[in-house]
Amino acid sequence: MVGLLEPDGPVEMVILGRARDLGGFEVRRVLPFAERRMVGPFIFLDQMGPVDFDPPAGLDVRAHPHIGLATVTYLFEGAILHRDSLGTEQVIRPGDVNWMTAGSGIAHSERTPGELRPAGARLYGIQSWVALPAAVEERTPGFAHHSKSDLPVVEGEGLRVRLIAGALYGARSPVETASDLFHADAMMEPGARLEIPADWTERAAYLVSGAVAIGGQAFAAGQMMVLKPGARIVLTATAPSRLMLLGGEPLEGPRYIWWNFVSSSKERLEVAKADWRAGRFGAVPGESDPLPLPE
Repeated sequence: MVGLLEPDGPVEMVILGRARDLGGFEVRRVLPFAERRMVGPFIFLDQMGPVDFDPPAGLDVRAHPHIGLATVTYLFEGAILHRDSLGTEQVIRPGDVNWMTAGSGIAHSERTPGELRPAGARLYGIQSWVALPAAVEERTPGFAHHSKSDLPVVEGEGLRVRLIAGALYGARSPVETASDLFHADAMMEPGARLEIPADWTERAAYLVSGAVAIGGQAFAAGQMMVLKPGARIVLTATAPSRLMLLGGEPLEGPRYIWWNFVSSSKERLEVAKADWRAGRFGAVPGESDPLPLPE
């Protein structure tokens, strides 16, 4: 859904997240969108929850494959146990970052840790995918976990910004990326103002909660504001607000997406399908029931 905008305003487009059921667990899908497939290298963004699971239920995303991208998991509440075909087993908690580079191919699962299930688990966070530049989209798969304490925090009057990846406001995240981008979690108190630098061609702000104004226009939770290139952008919070800031330089060509696969080549997507059917992605330790390829 695209909202009505002032033609000369600083916001190019508004995308309203759409509800998607992932087998009993609902997410709010923001990217990709029919009229805007990517923002910089970001090709996918889901808001997960907030959801409270009835015990002993929890998040149970069975083993599934990826190519050509990096998955970025960032939580506000709850925890997820990540397992992958490299043998990684890592619990992510609020404020941490899991950055999994799929490259030539990786499989992983995402589940609520067992110790959280008896009391009733809660989950709330963001997962995004960053498409890799063509020169490295077949790179060796890898996984990196960065704890909350590793990520720089920039504070101002009524502001607190945790830098997930890239450089922003004089700080740089330790997360290694394959392209020029920025990604941050911004908390704003009512009346606080936040400028988003015009250092990148493509920028967006996804409003997780609260309300903000940009250029005299009001925006509500669940909306992504895609910002005009080069425009001076100042966000003013009109309520306690949380935003995910993201963007970067556009990649050198289009990206194709099918299920969990991203590539600059449609033919490569077909190879990935055949590889998953044949079990060539490798097993995920601790998982015995991988997701089948969609029909």
